[in-house]
Amino acid sequence: MRAQESPERYDSRFDSIQKTTVDSLYLEDQFYVGFGFNLLLDKPGGFSQNGFSGGLHLGYIRDIPINKRRNFGFGIGVGWSINTYNQNLFIGEKETEQTIFNVVDRGDLDVNTNRFSTYLIEAPLELRWRTSTATDYKFWRIYAGVRLGYIYHFKSKFEQPNNAVNQTQLDELNRFRVAGTFTFGYNVFNFSFYYSLNPLFDGTLEDENTPVNLVPLKIGLMFYIL
Repeated sequence: MRAQESPERYDSRFDSIQKTTVDSLYLEDQFYVGFGFNLLLDKPGGFSQNGFSGGLHLGYIRDIPINKRRNFGFGIGVGWSINTYNQNLFIGEKETEQTIFNVVDRGDLDVNTNRFSTYLIEAPLELRWRTSTATDYKFWRIYAGVRLGYIYHFKSKFEQPNNAVNQTQLDELNRFRVAGTFTFGYNVFNFSFYYSLNPLFDGTLEDENTPVNLVPLKIGLMFYIL
């Protein structure tokens, strides 16, 4: 005789087990904060940086995945940035309100402070790839793109004993900024690179025909949240 199959028994113990809900529309890396070291390229002769020149960047990027796995797509956002450059370029003004650019030899002058700072509103545009899933919060990422910006405030500061020169308005300053960006990393730590596609200034050294351009290159760390 064929044995009769016993009916399946219901086990009430499984009532306490909850199924994990996977968000099929998850987004990643929408808030960012970055810290970096600022370098200046395309320099006039005798120009040099000294001390630490740093920057802070933060903002929001809307994550726009375009594939089913949601690990490839675009990002568009808005951000804020402040950058300081310690160097030996004197920025002053004649009585005619014409801007003066001069390279200062610190060996000849007693200079306490010589730096300029930029404050920007930025719009990052990115092409994004990562190894993320809806449940994996540690993943590799590679983001490349363009960052548009506008310098809404500029200040140069030159200080000697009993002498101080501050400048905030420069006709030679290129306030609209365009830069290429590249970020890669894993989990929390991500290396970021920013290379300006246009110079900071369109000026020349006083009494010379040497251009004062200065192209920012920023190298640092980027951290993403949510």
